[in-house]
Amino acid sequence: MLKNYFKTAWRSLINHKAYSALNIFGLAIGMAVALLIGLWVFYQFSYDRFLPGYRNTAQVMYRTLYNGDILTQRSTAYPLAEVLKKEVPGVQYVAQTDWTAPHGLVAKEKKLYLNGVTASPDFLNVFSYPLLRGKRSDALNDMHSIVLTASTAKSLFGEADPINQIVRLDNQIDLKVTAILQDVPANSTFQFHYIIPLDYGLKIQQWGTRWGNNNIQTFVSLGPHASFDQVSANMKTLLKKYSVEEYRITKAEVFMQPMKQWHLQADFKNGVVSGGLLDYVKMFSLIGLLVLLIACINFMNLSTARSEKRAREVGIRKAVGSHRKDLIFQFLIESLMITLFSFVLSLLLVQLSLPAFNSLTGSAIRVPYDNAVFWCILAAYVLLTALLAGGRPAFYLSSFQPVKVLKGSVHTGKAATLPRKALVILQFTCSVALMISTIVIYQQIQHAKDRPTGYNAQRLLMTDNSPDMNRNYEALKNALLQTGVVSSVTKSSSPVTGIWVTNNIREWQGKQPGESMELGTTAVSDADYFKTMGMEIIAGRNFTGVRSADSACMVLNETAVRRMRLKDPVGQTIRWNQPELTMKVIGVVKDALMGSPYSSVPPCMFLYNPDWANVITYRLEAGVPTAKALAALTPVFNKYNPFYSYKYQFVNDAYADKFRFETLVGNLAGVFAALAIFISCLGLFGLAAYMAEQRTKEIGIRKVLGASISQVWLLLSKDFVALVMLSCIMAAPVTWYLLQRWLQQYEYRINIGAGVWLTTALMAIVITIVTVSFQSVRAALANPVKSLRAE
Repeated sequence: MLKNYFKTAWRSLINHKAYSALNIFGLAIGMAVALLIGLWVFYQFSYDRFLPGYRNTAQVMYRTLYNGDILTQRSTAYPLAEVLKKEVPGVQYVAQTDWTAPHGLVAKEKKLYLNGVTASPDFLNVFSYPLLRGKRSDALNDMHSIVLTASTAKSLFGEADPINQIVRLDNQIDLKVTAILQDVPANSTFQFHYIIPLDYGLKIQQWGTRWGNNNIQTFVSLGPHASFDQVSANMKTLLKKYSVEEYRITKAEVFMQPMKQWHLQADFKNGVVSGGLLDYVKMFSLIGLLVLLIACINFMNLSTARSEKRAREVGIRKAVGSHRKDLIFQFLIESLMITLFSFVLSLLLVQLSLPAFNSLTGSAIRVPYDNAVFWCILAAYVLLTALLAGGRPAFYLSSFQPVKVLKGSVHTGKAATLPRKALVILQFTCSVALMISTIVIYQQIQHAKDRPTGYNAQRLLMTDNSPDMNRNYEALKNALLQTGVVSSVTKSSSPVTGIWVTNNIREWQGKQPGESMELGTTAVSDADYFKTMGMEIIAGRNFTGVRSADSACMVLNETAVRRMRLKDPVGQTIRWNQPELTMKVIGVVKDALMGSPYSSVPPCMFLYNPDWANVITYRLEAGVPTAKALAALTPVFNKYNPFYSYKYQFVNDAYADKFRFETLVGNLAGVFAALAIFISCLGLFGLAAYMAEQRTKEIGIRKVLGASISQVWLLLSKDFVALVMLSCIMAAPVTWYLLQRWLQQYEYRINIGAGVWLTTALMAIVITIVTVSFQSVRAALANPVKSLRAE
């Protein structure tokens, strides 16, 4: 019996090739989108779960009080680690790291410039990355040791044994290879190619090691019986006890964020997790389900559009003894067969689109063909899709009465057409909502891109500073200027596109009791910083470039002056960082957008400190071709930085990176909206075919009575336009509410105007008219003799 069901289903598919192809293709696109999003969602949830200590690991962070707001910071003080080990029960291991940074590695003739992490000895105990060679317990105990990943070791030493080999770091210190790690997976929060001891940063780079110097990340691994809540409660008041001055000003508390939240819930508001990537994971999960639902609705409409032809089949089957349950099973088998073909095609579409999708999202997703659980999930996915898509047609078609259908009377009127119209309205409501969302996302991105930055990023380049370049900076600067392709050069502690350090201002004129002020801090090396960046000093003077004259001076931005309520800032004295350190304000610079383009400009200060320099920034002369300029600069940098190849980044590109995630969301939403519209159009096509089929005789009579082609076209098209207009009306309040919530995360945001809905509605109506016109014109052109001869 089952074999007969499949044979009958197969014959039905073969006998109606165009219908079957349309059904299979539409459903395949919906299944491919849902599957692709499902793989992406699974990938996002897989971050760090490969580590054995995933459930017991957390990052230690601070909550600080800032003018009534609770802020969260990941940077902590170096002495905190020892205190956590001694005084907090349940803490098994404590590891401290920097924020990862690129360094130069040299081994004999091999030179690499890769990202690495500086970490304390317990790093490999807290994070149990698979170790291929060496001992986990003592790999980082010596300041002159280094741990390499397998691919880095192979790049440096080829097939030779890397253990005990020497690697020169930054042309500054020789390190001995003590262990080899397996390459870090792409779904790891930490991304690095090697690990160097924390002592390197403390002793060579002279990081601050006292309470109040919050410049290190701290991580803990809890014991097997410890709970996060209990351990967090025990560490909450540590700063009150050990960092008295810091606590007096900021009321800072210590807390933990479990590793399972790092990737998806990285945003904090008022000291608690408030969202992050998880919001977008939920959003795209919903989009995937909506697109699959649209595809299933399309399947239903295309199936019921052929109801008159299938009705006679049902009538004959019932007349010869078939029961309704047999017919339901027959139609469900047909639905399952179509779904299986669609699934195979969807797998092919996913496999073909994965390289582009991974490139777009920065992921490393693959289809886990070798995973039995994956195939079990897919089997359930196919069955559920087959039931969802084929359930209504099966029950609807099997309900026909044989006496009526064999007489030529099928279900007609509003009772028959209303469900199909409702499904089309639901389809287009989802599709229009996606279209509106895509437009609003792009408007928000463009709104931020059009925002004045306060500096001139055109023809501005950055190169990471190195010890060699820092020692010979004046010679390097002169050589660059002498090339004739560079107009100005400077160096600073951070790029103009980012604020890497903040410091607390302790005292200033007009400070109110209990008030605190965090200022973004940039150290500059010479008087050319503001000139090179294209930033405007609006009061006071610039730095002179002389250490004795500038070491106790600072320049504030407009926001800092406004926040501190300084009416005449030039000449004011400010106590910075320590009560005994007094700085004099010598100038005010116009606000520059160094932080997020979606947020207000933070208060900032600029200090003179030539020794604190991580980035060299230089501006190309106007009119000089970029290729020619880079060719002239390469030998200069190679001369003063001989151990590494010349690397650079355009400031324009660095600024564009700030929009990378929002652009990704917009691109994905646009692609999925286009696919949803396409599938919805297939549904419209199916409903148009059904309506034309139902009204064949009516159209024939109208044509005999003199109706023109345009009148018939209008007759069949106006209902669909009305449906789509209703969809636009239904989508408007839902999308307005959801998009307003999404926009609340940005301080600098657009206001959603009526133009978005009007534009989207117009686009949807035009698409609808184009889609249904084929069936409408075809019906209008049909010979009325053929449709009326049965009468």
